[in-house]
Amino acid sequence: MSATPPRVLAIAGSDSGGGAGIQADLKTMLALGVHGMTVVCAVTAQNSVGVQGYWELPTEAVTAQIDSVLGDIGAQAIKTGMLASAAIVSAVAESLAGYPAPLVVDPVAVSKHGDALLAGGTLEAVTSRLLPLATVVTPNLLEAELLTGLTITDEPGMLAAARKIADFGVRWVLVKGGHLPGNPVDLLVGDGQVLRFPGRRIASRHTHGTGCTLASAIASHLALGESVPTSVELAKEYVTGAIDGGFPLGAGIGPVDHAWRIRQPVG
Repeated sequence: MSATPPRVLAIAGSDSGGGAGIQADLKTMLALGVHGMTVVCAVTAQNSVGVQGYWELPTEAVTAQIDSVLGDIGAQAIKTGMLASAAIVSAVAESLAGYPAPLVVDPVAVSKHGDALLAGGTLEAVTSRLLPLATVVTPNLLEAELLTGLTITDEPGMLAAARKIADFGVRWVLVKGGHLPGNPVDLLVGDGQVLRFPGRRIASRHTHGTGCTLASAIASHLALGESVPTSVELAKEYVTGAIDGGFPLGAGIGPVDHAWRIRQPVG
């Protein structure tokens, strides 16, 4: 028999178009060599042009899924994405409190198309209930602004937001700067360090699922035993290749290519 790979649990929403959410989480985990497991918190109707609707699962269904997976299989890392409501955030936080695995929180607030994915009061529940449990939180600029009330227009603004988010109790904050002009820079703040991760601007509109993919890649590398800074570095390398390989799908924004390493020609 083969050895059991490290296990990563994704707690998020389902993307019917397959580019983001639980579907992106599982594809990323498979590509990086870990066993992915899921807790579905919400079901979306979405495609390449937008989100047509979403429906939350009852909190007891969310809690039952977490208890089922962690009570039997266990996880070496956990990642959260779209949690939909304050009630679900509270249920997730209650279920994860004290669980001995690193937690990566992607504070998903809107879709790639600008569609709201959270009920009122959800981000407040994230800051008060979930972030104190988190190892890493991965907001983009809009999410960092929503979490802090700050306006971010440059790298010093990213650093100020990261430090304010750290005050909620999370150990490491990764503020993603991809929405600023020029070549993107992400800032990782934690453990008394400020680490810059510069990247290159990729000319592609097919970037659906980028945030989910990055957070899942970080969780996967944490499960494989890497430190937070190394996990971020390796996750960014994987996501850059996935964005480079993004492909058209439907009439709108296509997904990143989670299988880009598999598709690379050999030799």
